[in-house]
Formats: sequence, C-alpha cells, structure tokens
Amino acid sequence: MIGTRPPAARRAIHLFDDAPRGDRFHVRARWLSCPFPAIERHVPVAGRVLEVGCGHGLLSLYLALSQPDRVVEGIDIDEHKIVLARQAADRLLPGEAAVSFAAVQPGEMPEGPFDAIVVNDVLYLMPEALRRSVLAACAERLAPDGVLLVKEVDTTPRWKFRVAHAQEVVATRILKYTEGADLEIAPMHDFEDQLVEHGLDVTIQRVDRGYPHPHALLVARR
Repeated sequence: MIGTRPPAARRAIHLFDDAPRGDRFHVRARWLSCPFPAIERHVPVAGRVLEVGCGHGLLSLYLALSQPDRVVEGIDIDEHKIVLARQAADRLLPGEAAVSFAAVQPGEMPEGPFDAIVVNDVLYLMPEALRRSVLAACAERLAPDGVLLVKEVDTTPRWKFRVAHAQEVVATRILKYTEGADLEIAPMHDFEDQLVEHGLDVTIQRVDRGYPHPHALLVARR
C-alpha cells in the first residue's frame, strides 16, 4: 500500500536524518512515489544484488536491510548522491546490512555475476543507444538463475503518463536535480523485446495501484 513503511524502510529512511534538508525531502518523497516493496518481493533473499542508478541509495539500503544475506551494490553517475548514500551506509550498525556504493561513468558496470540486478526509474533518462547498452550489460552479468528487475513508468494510462512526464521535466530540466536530460519514456514492451533477444524469459506487471504514476515492473529471468 502506498505510504506503508516496513521496518526495513523506516530504518533506511532514518539513515538520512543528518542529510541536507532537500535530500531528506527527496528520500521521503521517493518512498511515497515509488512501489519499493513490489520490487523487493522479486529479489532473492540471499546473494549478490546490483542496483543500477541507485541515486541516494534508498532502495539499495532497503533491500540490504530487508534480508541480511543480500550483498547489495549501488552505482550511479551522480557523485553528490553517492556521497550521501555512503554517509547513510556509514550509520549502519556493525553487521546490520551489507551494502556499498560507487560513482561510475555512464554505462560503466561492475563485473558479475549477480543474483539480481535492479534498474529503477533510470532508463528514461538515457539516450536509446546507452539504454540498449545498459540492458545488454545487465543481461550478460546475470547469474545462471539470476533475475533482472526493471521498474520504469510506462506510457499508459495516458493521464498517469502525463503526470509522470511533467514531474520529470521539472526535476531534470528546471530544477536540474536529477542527472540526465534526454527524458524519453518508452513503452515497457520495448525493453521486453530487447531482453528476449538476449535469451531471457520476461513478464511485465502493473505495480501502480494507488500511485499517480504508471509504474510497471519487468521481471526477466535466465
């Protein structure tokens, strides 16, 4: 349910209590606007997990705190957000969660294999060529039984699409708070077609009930 905070989510959010006010607001708004629990349910309870485009690291922290046997790595091109993610991780108690963060160049990926790779609201910020390259790299780095989760906003229903698009225009082009200026929201089935070409079994489900944005979750397995 929108706004519900499991214990791991409450803990992850409180790790940002000493962050600048604007970043604290962004973290809390992010939880309210994105169906993180719907993503978490598909992540294996143990193993190596990569989040591509982790931003402040809220989802990575939530995944690591939800299951202590997950080893989570978050990467992002925004060095400011990675600094805050690392500061939040430094506030974890010894042995509380296994999570780390790294700043990377666009398209740069750590070596696999990963038991799960999560891409959450990132692809729409990339030009098409980079998007395809990132998805291909994710497919290549999956472990034999691994799962790739792609949560993006879809292009339907149209009224939700218009809400999401307007919000992202403000974030990327006006406030310039989010890295990436291409802002091309593609139908989820475009990503499905590419991943099928890479030999993955793909399903898409709606996860936008109760949210004003057209959230959809692509689940791809090898």
